[in-house]
Parts: sequence; C-alpha cells; structure tokens
Amino acid sequence: MLAFSVSAAMTGLTATSVVAQEADDAADNTEVIQVTGIRGALQRAQAIKMDQTSIVEALSAEDIGKLPDTSVAESLARLPGLAGERRNGRTSGLSVRGFNENYVGTSLNGRELLGMGDNRGVEYDLYPSEIVSSILVYKTPEAGLLTQGIGGTVDLQTVSPLSADPTLTVNFNYEENGEDSGNPDFDNNGHRLSLNFVEQFADDTLGVALAIADMESPRQEKQFRGWGYAGVNTGSDRRATDSVAVPDGTVVLGGHDSFTRSAMLERTSVAAVIEYAPNDDLKVQLDALFIDFEENDARRGVEEGGAEWGTGDYNVTSVDNGLVTSGFYDGFYSVVRNDVRQQSSELTTFGLNIEYALNDNWSIVADLSTGEVDKELTDVESYSGVGRAGVDGRPITPRSWTMTSTGVLYSDHPTLPGVDLTDPSLITLAGPQAWGAPIIGSDAQDGFVNAPVFDEELDAFRFEVNGLVEWGIFNKFTAGINYADRSKTKINKGFYLTAPEYPGEGAIPEVLGVADLSFIGISGVLAYDSLGLYNSGYYTSTDAEPVDAGRLGDTYTVNEELTTLYAKLDIDTEIGDMMLRGNIGVQIIDAEQSSSGFSTFTGDDGLIDAVPVTGGDSYADVLPTLNLSLEVAEDQYVRLGASKIQSRPRMDQMKPNNQASFQFNDANIASTDIPNGPWSGNVGNPGLKPLEANQFDLAYENYFADDAYFAMSFFYKELTNWHAAVKEVADFTEVYVPGYHADSAGNAPAIFLGLVDNTLDGREGFVRGWEFQTSLPFNHIHDALDGFGMFASATFMDGELDPFTYSPLAGVEVTLPSEGVPGLSDETYSLTLYYENAGWEVRVSGTKRDAFQTETRGISLSLVGAEGQGGEQWDAQIGYDFSESDIDFLHGLRVTLQGQNLTDEDEIQFANGDPRQVTLYQSYGRNFLLGLNYSFW
Repeated sequence: MLAFSVSAAMTGLTATSVVAQEADDAADNTEVIQVTGIRGALQRAQAIKMDQTSIVEALSAEDIGKLPDTSVAESLARLPGLAGERRNGRTSGLSVRGFNENYVGTSLNGRELLGMGDNRGVEYDLYPSEIVSSILVYKTPEAGLLTQGIGGTVDLQTVSPLSADPTLTVNFNYEENGEDSGNPDFDNNGHRLSLNFVEQFADDTLGVALAIADMESPRQEKQFRGWGYAGVNTGSDRRATDSVAVPDGTVVLGGHDSFTRSAMLERTSVAAVIEYAPNDDLKVQLDALFIDFEENDARRGVEEGGAEWGTGDYNVTSVDNGLVTSGFYDGFYSVVRNDVRQQSSELTTFGLNIEYALNDNWSIVADLSTGEVDKELTDVESYSGVGRAGVDGRPITPRSWTMTSTGVLYSDHPTLPGVDLTDPSLITLAGPQAWGAPIIGSDAQDGFVNAPVFDEELDAFRFEVNGLVEWGIFNKFTAGINYADRSKTKINKGFYLTAPEYPGEGAIPEVLGVADLSFIGISGVLAYDSLGLYNSGYYTSTDAEPVDAGRLGDTYTVNEELTTLYAKLDIDTEIGDMMLRGNIGVQIIDAEQSSSGFSTFTGDDGLIDAVPVTGGDSYADVLPTLNLSLEVAEDQYVRLGASKIQSRPRMDQMKPNNQASFQFNDANIASTDIPNGPWSGNVGNPGLKPLEANQFDLAYENYFADDAYFAMSFFYKELTNWHAAVKEVADFTEVYVPGYHADSAGNAPAIFLGLVDNTLDGREGFVRGWEFQTSLPFNHIHDALDGFGMFASATFMDGELDPFTYSPLAGVEVTLPSEGVPGLSDETYSLTLYYENAGWEVRVSGTKRDAFQTETRGISLSLVGAEGQGGEQWDAQIGYDFSESDIDFLHGLRVTLQGQNLTDEDEIQFANGDPRQVTLYQSYGRNFLLGLNYSFW
C-alpha cells in the first residue's frame, strides 16, 4: 500500500490548474502525514479542503481506489451536496447541489472534459478509478476556474509522476451479479484488471506515470415499463361491471412493454503522464487519455396494449382513489420483443502544459489540449408473435392484472385460455401489429433500428501570467486568456426491418432459449439474437429517412467558440488577530455559436422534404467572483462566496432544426381547436444563451484535529436565466399538401395552425440548501475505539423554477406553472463507517436521496423527462493488507471482498405525481467483487 504525504497529494491534485501554484506555495509549509488506508485518504482530503479558499469537497486516490466502486461516480455520490443517479444498474449520473450533470462542469487536469452522452454532461461511470489520483469538487467558483457549471465543477486529476512515490501495482477483481442471467446468451460474471506504474528518471527530472485498466462488468435487470395511464371510458365500449363503481376521472394502465435485461460493459482505458522539470524554472507535462467503451445489452420481453389503449373490452374489478387496481381484458396480439443495443464510444484526449518561471516572482503558463469522442448506438428492435398482422385466426392473449407497488402483476384470464409465448411452433418472426410505414406497408414492419452516430471535438489553448505582488491586501496576481473551439455532430439514422419471408411468415432461425418474465407473472418469451440477424443481412433494411421527419429533423452540427479573459487577485491579510485569505476576480467570456441542420416536412409525394437551415448568435458575459476565508479561531474558518455562474446551453437544444408533423385522425383533422388539431412540430433554438445564476455561500468549518472536522454551509442560487420548454403557435400552410393532408373522406384540415415545441430563454427560479458533514475517527471519543471511524453528511434543499409567461401567439399569453429543477432531491444523506487495524479494513457505505426529476430514453432513443423516486444504496467492503502481517513474501498483497447494492434497491419512476402510477420499475440485484491488489514496489 502506498503512503502519500499531504503535500504530495495537494501538488498532484492541482498539477496543471491555476490552483497548482497555490498548492506548490503551501507544500513546503505543510506537515507530512504518513497515514495509509481510508483514514489516510480522509486526512489528505481534509488537508486539501482546509487549505482552499473556495468551498470545496476533495477525494484522494486511496479513497476512490478502495471503495466498492467500478468508477469515480460511486465515490462522488457520497460527498456532501452530491447525489448519484443509477442508470441501467450503474451509478452514472450525478447531481451537484440539485443540478444534474448537464449543469455541472467537468474537467480533467483543469481542462474541460468531453462526455460520452448526448449532451455536455459527463457519464462519470465511464471513467475508471485506476486512472484518477484525486478529485476536487468546486462548489464556489473562482476566476481561474475555466470549466464552470451552475451546480459546480468536478475536476478529475491524474497523478503527478514527479511528486508521487514510485510504484508498480497490479489489481485484479472477479465480479459477479447476484441475479441469474435473465437471457441465455449472457454471462453473469466479469473482471477488472489494471496496472499502475510510476517512476522517476534522469536524476528525478523526468517522471512517467502509466495506468492501464480493462473491465468487463455484467448487469442484470428486471424492468416493467408502463405506457401511461388513460382515463376510463365508462361508455358502452367497456363491459358492464355492476359490482364496481368507476367514478369520473378514474385512470387505468394503458399498456406495457416489460423485459428482462442482461448487459456486459467492456471498457479499456489507458492514461499516461510524462512530467519533465530539468531545472527550477521549467516544468513540462504531457497528458494522454484513451477510453474504448462498448456495452452490449439484450432486452427481451413482451409489449402489450391494455385497457383503453389496447382494447375497449375490459372489466374493472377494483378501484382505489381514482386508479383501477385490478381487472381483466380479452386480449391483445402480443408483440414478443428481442431488442439488442450496442453502444460503442471512443474518447481520446491530449494535453500539453508548460510552466516557466521568469524570475523568483513571476511565471508564465501555456496549455494546449485537444479531445475527441466518437459514439455509435445500434438499437435493434425485433418483433415476433403469433403471426403477421392482418392474418385471420391468430390467438389473442387475454390477461388479468393487478397493480402493485412495482408496476403490474399479470395472471390468467378468469375464463379464456392463455397463449404460450415460449412455444417455437407458435411464435414466428413477423410483426403481429400493423405498425409499418407506407414506404414498406403497414404489415411489413418486423423490427426497427435506431442508429445515431455522434462526433464531438474540443480544442483549447490557454496562456497565463501569474506572480507575487505587494498591493495592499493582495499578494498574488493571475491573468490569462483561454480559447476553446467545440463542435458536436449527430446523424440520426434509422431503418425499418422486414423478415425475408414477407408477405408470409417463418420460424425464428435460431432460438437461444427462454427469457424469464416471471417477475410480472408471465412465464417468459422466446430469446434469439436479433443483432446478429441484422448484422448478417438477414432482414431487409429500408431507410426511414424518406418518411420519418425525425431522422434529418434530429441531424445537426453545433459549433461554439469561447474566448475567455480572466484576472484574479489573491487576498492574504489580517483582521485583528484573524487571518483572512481569499480571492477576487472576473471572467469575460466572448461566445460565438452556430449550428446547421434541416427543416423537415412532408412533400407532395408523401415523402419527407428536407431543407438545410442554419442559425447562431454571438454575445459576451461578465462573471465576477469573490471568495473569502477568515480563520476566526485556530483551525476554524468562516468562508464566504459570491459569484455569477453559468452553464452552457444543452447542445441538442441549440440545433436550428424544424420538424412538421400531421396527425392522420379524422377527429383531429376536423377540429378547430389548435391543441387538438392535426398539426404539430418542434424547433431548435440556435440562439440560446447560457443558463445563469447569482450565487451566495456561507460556511463554517471546524478542524478540531488533524484527522477530524465538522462543517456546515448554506447556499442560495438565484436562477436569472433558465430555459423554458414552451409550445408556440405556428402556421403550417406552407407545408400543406392537398389530398395528402386530409381525412378518410378527402376533406382538408379545418385549421392550419398547430403547436410547436420550442425552448426559450428567460425563466427564473432559485435553489437553496444546507449541507452538514463530519469526519470523525472514534479514538477521539475513547482510545478503545481506535481504528473505528465515520464520515457522514446530510443535505437539505428546496427550489423551483418560477411560473413563466410567454406569448405563443400575438395577443395571447400563456403561463407555465412552477416546476422542479432537474436533479434536485429535497434530502440526501451519506454515511461511511469503517474499521482499520492490524491490516484489516472494513467499511460500510450508504447513500439515500429523495425523489427527483430526470430523463430516460423515449421513442427513437430521444431523451424525455421522467420522475425518479430516489432510494437507498448500501455497499460494503472487507479486506486484509498483508503488509501488516508477519508473512514477508506476501507483503504488498491486499485482498478485498466488495458488495454493491446489498439491499437490492430498485428504481421506480411514476406519472402524474402519483407513486401508484408506476411508469418504470427496474431491479438490478446485488453485485460482488473479489479483488487481489499487489504492489511490487
């Protein structure tokens, strides 16, 4: 096990950022603490936190590497004011002070880091702990912090090889999920293998650090997804249920698509740092990071309409407070789904930092970086069932259902026979529902492929000068300029799939077995490899672009150039006998943003016409910052922060695209009411301004021992510009096609106005909160408790987006009601209990968060809003470090057993603010890792 000093940790933490000089200045005066394990990690984090003038949270390498995590995301989620969000069984999303990752700045060694998601937000689970030395979370900004977000900034740091101890360490973990694989072609085990190398050469003037990590991580999931809840039609199309009263306003589940999911995440990461300091005046550092990520998952299950949205012939057997809680219906032509998704991403980033001392007081810094992310998604939907749509004599699946706290539980119909969806002689590779487009025929859709391709690039250059000054209360001056050029392109491909036997139907070519659906009361469905069939050319693929406005309508390129001038003065003075430190500064950001895409509508031939469109804007922003830290008593600090902060707009909202849609429904076509008419659309807003807020922070921190403290802080964020999702009225006359845009009798629409989804600047709101935290080794309570300790935090927040009034049509005003902030939970808690003694290392960690607003994948893999229920997650680890034993040949070996999600916490989303109206239930099972870590040096 490596032992790190506080000074080394601080120097490595800020090797290439502006804070590097502050850490270097403090290094000579900082006591060296040789403490290992989690106590050492907490002590180093405490020293870093204590030394900062901003309000921050810190993690050290030991803290991350030894927690039961597969990435930095789990460790970050345990910090005060931060909360993790599980996606597909992994903690991937992260909110900071109530704002999700799309509103959090993320940097690597002080440089903005590209994510692998659809927007700016970084998916933290894709960054392995093995390549990270330290993490600093800035809750208050300062002028030299070039990557900012309304929530805060997460700065990941790789090791500084001239400051770290030499090491050659190999780490291996065997991983297994506690749930059996629900799909016959997926394993339930995986591994993590990593190598870390740090060494100095040429009389300690050249340092090299290399980290290589390879991972295969399995995930199992049971998922119920409700389509939504429809109002019960009490008319004649519903069978009479004399024994059950159905009051007006009662809603019922309209249908579901539920599946068992198995996934395997494969990730290979290489991080390298070369540091060269031939003399005291020059330091050169070259960073490189490469991540190759691929995730394959199979979601096999069934899709079925239910009451109202699947059939009008149903019986209600119980109602509870406006919700139908049980009933039965005659049936639906069940769609057996064998969906397979493959996501492949590559991230490559390089950075060169040169620092040169002009004299004893002044230095210059030049920093050059480039990064690129390529991502491809291939999401195959494959439909099979009891026969092709339109064929007579097919058996229909009857169901009884009962609502539960996790969705729905199905059972046999009281009188009608069921249908065995696992019978190979019954199930054929043909779509049982008439979902096809005119381009292929309504009965010819046997599947669909969404295949968006993303490409993102970011180049940046920074030049800075800094030096010691004696200007009254100021002791240091920093100024610089940063130029960043960023672009993101999305090409939204899609294809209809038709089996080769069309217009007939054939057996499934190769059945793999049965996918288990017993968790919703259904025995299962046949499993087969739809991705393999697609890749082999078995299906006939028809490009959806000619008939689907969302293909080119969601294809775009967004460019932005940001030039940032910044200046900062560090404060170091005394008020009476109290030390006052801090900084005051300003950023001036000049932004030029532009985007290109397509305006799509249906032409006179019934196919999609696409016209190239462009847009953009330019503007400047001024962001002042102030941070003060007053030592009111020995090792007790009152910190104050005041700043203007911003997050860049979401890139998918900056596209210039326009899409026009028409609802081919006689009732809509005849309506003169705009919201109920046939026309609709959506537009992008290439001129969106950044989201902005004024922020105030006040904190008290008491470091009553070298390894113990407690702190409390209050923050208030006044949101001065938030983006509002609105519906505006547009005239669709220009895209009207006579004879095509008509009802079944050939009649033209009654109106040519419709609602268009848009995003506008100008919404306001607030977020405020209290944070409490403590780090306490229990030997401060009694010597008999030496080795025991805890780290705990609690955060309490509230906030909302104010009502927003806008004009969808000249002379008309509409007011949107107040709503929540994406990612905000009212309460979040974190607790870690640990014991370390004589080589034994035991810890238990838990997090808990309240409900929050989030996003999920909708139609065509688009991101749509959802409500997360929140929940708890408990992890544990036990290990033994043989360096503390008398067995000499085992020195350097550490063995650990880790367990994740020990309480098997599920994830639930619901509709209409009613937790009983479950729209998504996910259960992932427990996860276990057995690890061997060996340090040769």
